[in-house]
Amino acid sequence: MTALPERTVDSKFPAGDSDDSADREPVATNSEQKAIENKSLKASFLTSFFTSTLSIFERRSDSFSVEKKPTKSRSYGWTTAVRKVVTSGSMRRLQEHILGTSRFDNLSMTSQIWFLGKCYKLSLEESSQCSDPGNSYAAFLEDFSSRIWITYRKGFEPIVESKFTCDVNWGCMIRSSQMLVAQALILHHLGRSWRKPLQKPYELQYVEVLHLFGDSSTCAFSIHNLLRAGRGYGLAAGSWLGPYAICRTWETLARANKEQAEHDKCKESLPMVLYIVSGDEDGEQGGAPVVCIEVAARLCSDFSKGQLEWAPILLLVPLVLGLEKINPRYIPLLWETFTFPQSVGILGGKPGASTYIVGVQDDKALYLDPHEVQPAVDIRRDDSEADCTSYHCSTVRHLPFDMIDPSLAIGFYCRDKGDFEDFCSRASQLADSSNGAPLFTVVQNLQPAKPIPCHVGTDHNRGIHDTSVENFSDIGDQVHGDEWQIL
Repeated sequence: MTALPERTVDSKFPAGDSDDSADREPVATNSEQKAIENKSLKASFLTSFFTSTLSIFERRSDSFSVEKKPTKSRSYGWTTAVRKVVTSGSMRRLQEHILGTSRFDNLSMTSQIWFLGKCYKLSLEESSQCSDPGNSYAAFLEDFSSRIWITYRKGFEPIVESKFTCDVNWGCMIRSSQMLVAQALILHHLGRSWRKPLQKPYELQYVEVLHLFGDSSTCAFSIHNLLRAGRGYGLAAGSWLGPYAICRTWETLARANKEQAEHDKCKESLPMVLYIVSGDEDGEQGGAPVVCIEVAARLCSDFSKGQLEWAPILLLVPLVLGLEKINPRYIPLLWETFTFPQSVGILGGKPGASTYIVGVQDDKALYLDPHEVQPAVDIRRDDSEADCTSYHCSTVRHLPFDMIDPSLAIGFYCRDKGDFEDFCSRASQLADSSNGAPLFTVVQNLQPAKPIPCHVGTDHNRGIHDTSVENFSDIGDQVHGDEWQIL
């Protein structure tokens, strides 16, 4: 969706493409335009100028590829020439300079970074006297550029019941969620210490993970299959969706894939339990999300058909932490979740512009941006020599934490029961320090009280709102319904 007013930091690593070599497709939504106008009329005008110009030419190019017309319009030569100027690196650098998105605004060298559960104490001094090179600036950038980066793609097979061969301007939430699940799979198969090899051949397990997210209906977690699974939540090619809908979509897709894999061993499925944490037993009411240990145990038992006591588990916690802006009281709590070893990041960003938030430093949220347009690629699961550069990014982007959309979803991956218990302990401590307004709580079992009569409004693209308060056992301070909502 829309481009973010981010600042970027370039690393020395060659993996991935920079903004100068990849197209960006910004589109402004009404809600975001209002926010921008309130802050800066100048920035709004310039953003609209660059945005509309770039979007016009990208959509024009896509229309040619979709319709496959044999003839070109008379103005094709003129539009091609102008497009080259508008989308050139020089024009983009001018845009960044005017709007304040300089690439040379480096991260602080004196403040620590928490990046997906790992702490980096940055230092540019890479001398032999460094007692812990694993905490260096270079080590952080190597870790960052090893994460799976999934972006807009163009030129893939048409999505069923549509002519879309690209997801530009509408697929950013889907792409962000793919990045989060890909990180969980990397943790599951290769571990947190895994780094992308500098030379081929690559590990087949790594290649297989990338294959799962290919842009084809034959790939288990493709945009095609996610759209099919999310029809019940309003998903459709060309339309945008919120964190709650995409979390439920993954739940539906994971269940369907598992059922297919039970009958066809060649089918791929998610090798872990997917637990959507919500404010009540059915996940459709308001109130603080509750991680229920009893529910998690039951999901693990069902996943293994009762053969195992526990199973790996991916928890997704969709939230709305404010109305138009995030409530400042939640920022320290969100910041703290990145210190959890189980952290797999946050689906968040600006209104209408989803990103994959992977770390924090001071008041900044570090993220991977899906708003890059790259050609679709076909990575076979057994191709250890595949070109995987388009799945990694060496540009560290960040934006102020208080600018992120209050609608978001937090992710955690727990490898085994001990890891889950450690997560529950950390989450309980975080809830205890929240002054009565936790992000979520942990209980042993759910005992819902009689619901308070209320009016519930449902909108899958924004969230599910409820003004009632649900009481559960083992919950300390009562959370008022207007403090936060489920998305």
